[in-house]
Amino acid sequence: MISEKRGRSFWVLAVFFALFVVFLYGPLSAIVMLSFQGPNGGLTFPMNGVSLHWFHNLTQQQAVGDFGGSFRRSFTLGLMVMSVTVLVSLLAGLAFRRRFSGATPLFYLSVASLVVPSIVVSLGIGVMFQQLGLRPSWYGSAFGAHLTWTLPFGVLIMFAVFNRFSPSYEEAARDLGASSWQTFRHVVLPMIAPMLTGVGLFGFTLSYDEFARTLMTAGTYNTLPLEIYAMTTNVTTPVLYALGTVTTLFSLTVIGTALGVIVWLNRRRTKG
Repeated sequence: MISEKRGRSFWVLAVFFALFVVFLYGPLSAIVMLSFQGPNGGLTFPMNGVSLHWFHNLTQQQAVGDFGGSFRRSFTLGLMVMSVTVLVSLLAGLAFRRRFSGATPLFYLSVASLVVPSIVVSLGIGVMFQQLGLRPSWYGSAFGAHLTWTLPFGVLIMFAVFNRFSPSYEEAARDLGASSWQTFRHVVLPMIAPMLTGVGLFGFTLSYDEFARTLMTAGTYNTLPLEIYAMTTNVTTPVLYALGTVTTLFSLTVIGTALGVIVWLNRRRTKG
């Protein structure tokens, strides 16, 4: 077999890709390694011993920062945003399958927040709550700010899904006597369930690590990204790196679980 000789463009792209991988994962790998330092370890290389000391330190009372509370707030907020994003994106996708008056302006209005700087959205929502006499909070104003970020993505994904969805499946179900609700529940929903899982994952991850749109809207209690940012000027031990490693593993676990659910739904649909 004659192998094709690789040209200069291949090696240029290969070097570019290698640099991209180093740039993307180099800082993360450094944080992970430094989080396994010994009790006398510092914030920079070389490492001073190897242990799980700083991971154990995460479970103890910290002089600065509230790891547990900020994580619970970010996790709860992520679940809230995920639920609303999935529901509203699904309803919007179903609604835009039919033509109605004002559909085009409504579409552009729903995705306009993507082009507005995040810090401006955060500032505007924070000021609006204060003018209304409402106290900004992570479960109120920050929740709304996060939806301005996740909903446009969810809506765009569902538009793409329904643009490729053939109405013949629904017509066949109606020909067999199924009602509109039965058609949606037993035909449409199982077919788009993997995509809805993806929308939910997207909404959760975008909310979980969102910083700019939370900065002016979280109120008294910080979410995890705000807590980590505040601790960078006060914490002088590798416990901050240990927190970064744990949160990264948590994010990867969430992504892996969602991908597993998508694969399971696809296999179930195929067998069905």
